[in-house]
Amino acid sequence: MIRPESTRRGGTRRMLERSLTLLRRFLVASAVILVGGAVLLGWTLTRALQSEALASERASLARYADSVVRPAVVRGNRVVLTRSGDAALLRTLRAQPDVVTVKVWRPDGTLAWTNRDRSRIGRRFPLDDELGDAMRENHAVADIVGTGGSEASEDAVERHLGFSHLFQVYAPIENAAGTHPIGAYEIYANPKAVDEIIGSRQTMIWLAVGVIFLTLYAALTLLVRSASRTLRRQNEALRERSERLLDSYRRLEEGALEAVESLNAAVDAKDPYTAGHSQRVQRIALAVGAELRLAPAELDALRFAGLFHDIGKLRVPDAILTKPEALTAEEYELIKRHPDDGAAIVGRLGRLKDAVPLIRHHHERWDGRGYPAALAAEEIPLGAAVVGLADAWDAMTSDRPYSRARPIEEAAGEIRRGRGTQFAPAVVDAFFAALRRDPGAFAADEPLAAEASVS
Repeated sequence: MIRPESTRRGGTRRMLERSLTLLRRFLVASAVILVGGAVLLGWTLTRALQSEALASERASLARYADSVVRPAVVRGNRVVLTRSGDAALLRTLRAQPDVVTVKVWRPDGTLAWTNRDRSRIGRRFPLDDELGDAMRENHAVADIVGTGGSEASEDAVERHLGFSHLFQVYAPIENAAGTHPIGAYEIYANPKAVDEIIGSRQTMIWLAVGVIFLTLYAALTLLVRSASRTLRRQNEALRERSERLLDSYRRLEEGALEAVESLNAAVDAKDPYTAGHSQRVQRIALAVGAELRLAPAELDALRFAGLFHDIGKLRVPDAILTKPEALTAEEYELIKRHPDDGAAIVGRLGRLKDAVPLIRHHHERWDGRGYPAALAAEEIPLGAAVVGLADAWDAMTSDRPYSRARPIEEAAGEIRRGRGTQFAPAVVDAFFAALRRDPGAFAADEPLAAEASVS
């Protein structure tokens, strides 16, 4: 039977409506799926971005605090209370406006140092969970926190600085060997820079996700390809930027090292009798270090420590350095400060971090009667003991304002007599082995071929 025209048109219309309805449902379902996927993608990328930005800022602030604050608050392997003598440190922190507050904690909850409300120094407070975790687990933690919620008395100052929230970092202070924490930094920083980075990149992420959504809605396969290329380009751009930043950091570090070398040359220039002293101490120390079979990294630290061991004498008046008579007690106390002063100078440069304890402790004695920390025996870093012996040898075999150079046999006898009292026994043994092997390396001026038999 032939259907009426109206019936055929009605059926076609219904089929078209069903197809359009299915298409609309498909488009709506696709839109819901894509919107859900876009929201999930944006949220995931935003969280990852925030986590990366916080981790980067946390590492940067922890390194900054360790390089700037550590020389003033750490002595040997312990955190000391510091209430005075840190004016330079306070000026350095004020020059970094993003750093609001720095606190240094001992493991028992004693506040050892802070740049704000210094009346809190020496008081003991309950440890926050994050602070306790940082010290127990030896890892840094960070977060953006509000300033209105904490009622702890040790946070009272920070609550009244005018910030609605702050970037907070807890970072452990490791011992000299880097094996366990001896305290922790608590750092509060202005979060504006982090907020701007996160905010601008969040905007970029959401705009990119919107473009992806619209493109996927039109052609899913084409969009996936386009998104993949975009992500690769962004990743490559970030990689190139990181390489440029690293290259800039290397150049900056090299320039700083050259500046330190110039300062060290100024020390030698202050006293014509000690010209070349630093280079000779470096040469002798490296020869002894090689005899001790030190690792390459330890020899590298020894190389810098030998060269810069006396850089702290920049703060000693020339009249004292070149005085031909015996020093007064007050003058000797000034001289005794140069290891700490030298460590503070080179400690600001990350490249010389491993040389800092060697410079600070090269005047310690095996019997514990040295300075500045009165370390004894194995407490003294091996590299510091090497530099100390090399320094003593060059002092004995070189002309000084207060004494003439000693003969090699006499100087060698002094070293032997100091074994186990002034000098580390193993270092003395290595010294004589190196002297027998290459006597020319131990000469103040001319090669020591005639004294090659000294043992």
